[in-house]
Amino acid sequence: MSLIHVLDDNTINKIAAGEVVERPASVVKELVENSIDAGATKIEVEIMAGGTSLMRVTDNGCGMSMEDAKLAIERHATSKIREVGDLYSLGTLGFRGEALPTIAAVSRFRMRTRKEGAELGTEVRIVGGVRQEIGETGCSLGTTIQVEDLFFNTPARKKFLKTTHTEGGRISDFITKLALSCPDIAFRLINNNKAAAMTPGNGSLFDAIRSIYGSQAADALLALSFEDEDIKITGYITKPSMLKSSRAWQTFIVNGRIISNKAIAKAIDNAYHSLLPKAGFPLVVLNITVPQRSVDVNVHPQKSEMKFEDEGRIFKAVYKAVVDAIRPVGQTLEHVAGSVQHAERHCVMEPMQFVAPKVSADGNGSSRNGFGSSFGITDAGELYRTASEPTMRFAEAQAVLQGERAAYGGEPTAATDTSLVCEARDAAYGAAGDSLREAAPDAANIGMYQDSIMPIGQVDRCYIIAQDKDGLYIVDQHAAHERILYDKFSAMAERIPSQQLLVHPILSFDAREAALVLENQELFRRLGFDMEACGAQDFRLKEVPADVPVSEAEDMVREILAKLYDMHETTAQEIRHACLATMACRAAIKSGDELNFRQMRIVLDELSRTARPYTCPHGRPTILKFSSEELAKMFKRT
Repeated sequence: MSLIHVLDDNTINKIAAGEVVERPASVVKELVENSIDAGATKIEVEIMAGGTSLMRVTDNGCGMSMEDAKLAIERHATSKIREVGDLYSLGTLGFRGEALPTIAAVSRFRMRTRKEGAELGTEVRIVGGVRQEIGETGCSLGTTIQVEDLFFNTPARKKFLKTTHTEGGRISDFITKLALSCPDIAFRLINNNKAAAMTPGNGSLFDAIRSIYGSQAADALLALSFEDEDIKITGYITKPSMLKSSRAWQTFIVNGRIISNKAIAKAIDNAYHSLLPKAGFPLVVLNITVPQRSVDVNVHPQKSEMKFEDEGRIFKAVYKAVVDAIRPVGQTLEHVAGSVQHAERHCVMEPMQFVAPKVSADGNGSSRNGFGSSFGITDAGELYRTASEPTMRFAEAQAVLQGERAAYGGEPTAATDTSLVCEARDAAYGAAGDSLREAAPDAANIGMYQDSIMPIGQVDRCYIIAQDKDGLYIVDQHAAHERILYDKFSAMAERIPSQQLLVHPILSFDAREAALVLENQELFRRLGFDMEACGAQDFRLKEVPADVPVSEAEDMVREILAKLYDMHETTAQEIRHACLATMACRAAIKSGDELNFRQMRIVLDELSRTARPYTCPHGRPTILKFSSEELAKMFKRT
């Protein structure tokens, strides 16, 4: 017998489904693109359980006759192309003719369609690739395709799907991008019987962006425009003051097709490189038109990537379009710069006066990095006194500094007498000096512990250098503080202590994020964030964790949402770990923050008390040790 044999059609279809149908979003993509090719002006997508149990796409396109409906479910049957030459002048989104038969091979498939002028439509039913029924039926103009129980006959593939939230979010993201690529089509997405997204379909890209991302994003838009011989670029990009945490809000459309392309993304990053106030990505909708002959859309099974004839030229065109939009000719930076929305402090710098950090009644300072309530690190912003506050004389400041150096390992001198230090601190801090004196009667011994690690200094405002009797230590200040905060948060089983806000910031989300916030409100409450709905997609932030600066709260909430969105089906403990790790990372001191000796000592002491001091919650090392023997070997002493 021959070892080689021809596969049956059912097996062939299931293999093809592995390329075309990766997840529910892949099904929606193929069906909606067919609706667009059919000339639809209204498209409604309805999903249940993230598309795993039900997906229904309804359009008002041209529809099909019974003869065409029978052919449409055959492999490689298409009305888009007729010969190889047509691949170089494609004007449609779909052209392979594999979508319907491969989808039907791994689901319970039903299609109803009717052409204009026909009294009755056609209904086709297929279960797992086996044709069940084809006949006439009553239906509206256009086509409705219903897909149920995706991968019911291929359980191995079904187990690789993520949570229903994640799969539903992918569908929402795709519909969002498709609506931006076709502003003349009215889209409507219904997720679990709730309207999740809706666009007007009036042909205005600006209105489509506003309906999807909200008025706040729309107000920050800058128009893009570029045109030369055969490249035309239009669209919108947000000001540098409004950034998103990922590229999910960037949509690239080439000849009406949504694609991902590294060259285009890199051009945008390069144009924004020197303008970003923090790490992030601008919201972008780019509509690029190039000659069909200069691109190849058949390089990816799902047509999500595109090969350009001259990618360098596309890079330069996108770069110039973005730069011109950010700073048009004759316009100054004040036209595109973001306004300061939270002016918290007005400071006056007085010449020739030393300004010391304020110390609270318990001897600890306050900090934007979460040290204020427990670790005594002073906020850099508090180093500047307002005009109404008294400043120290130089002699008093010098005494304080000398006393602090003595307290952290310096040799005592005549200038570091305990009483002089206390008097200087009393003059600087007022009533706080009493509590300091009670807490530390001997200034020369403040923070001194036998056989403990002593800070030496800071390198590159990123690493703490320390020593003990056994060797030298290098500590990553951000990773170390991450571990400290994570352990502190983890120890709070019921709820992380929160601080109530006098002014409640309004956080605006898209439909997917808003749904995720509503479903995880109890989780956010236990993490210290109290949010109250005040609109369809707006939430009032009433409380934030006590160790989290208010300025970081919104970014932290969005990062937690991103974690929830990306996670697989997992336990509550794993979700809590991911969220606490994110909070600790955001609240920790950063690379570039300057620390004094007291602050460095507190970090080292708190790190030594943690359960796992050698790694941060993400697994990065926090501390490296060079023993005396290792140092001797490095310097060839042994």
